[in-house]
This record gives sequence, C-alpha cells and structure tokens, in this order.
Amino acid sequence: MKITEITARNLEAEVMQCKKPVLIDFWAPWCGPCRMIAPIMEEIAGEHPEIKVCKVNVDNEPELSAMFRITSIPAIFAVKEGRIVDFAVGARPKEKILELLDK
Repeated sequence: MKITEITARNLEAEVMQCKKPVLIDFWAPWCGPCRMIAPIMEEIAGEHPEIKVCKVNVDNEPELSAMFRITSIPAIFAVKEGRIVDFAVGARPKEKILELLDK
C-alpha cells in the first residue's frame, strides 16, 4: 500500500472520513529525524493494509500544521473514525508508532 500525501484540500476525504485507522506523519525534507522514520512509515504502509498511512509536508501545508498545532517534527498522529486518538513527537521505532493506534 502506498503512502497518501495529505493537503488541506483532501484531509476531510482521505483522513476524517476514512473507515480505516490512519497514521499521519508531519514531516519536512530538511528534517533529519523525519528522514529516519520515512522508511518505517513505508514499511507500515506495506505490511499493514488495514492502516492508512499519510504524510503532510509542513513546509507546503502551513494551514494543516496550524490546525494540528505542530511545533516540532516529526509528529505522528493516530486518527480513528475522524478523531485524533494519540500522537507522538520525534523519531520512534515501528512498534511505538503502531502502538499509537492502540487507544
């Protein structure tokens, strides 16, 4: 499964109305820890078809960054049924990222 790029225009359809649990990775190309977790997010997308994995480039989407109150990246949000259930800031191992959806 591929990673979906989220913008202010497609957030509602791709995340809030999604029937699957969603992980959103807020990142930037210049962020070292963001580049460290990028392969982990790709692994999750490939290994877990029951989870939708999305990315938001904070440089391109300041409106979404403000909406989610992003102050540091990487920031990963877990969304279920249109509600944020958990989030984490900073690089994490795959197991810890997946645990965000356990709420």
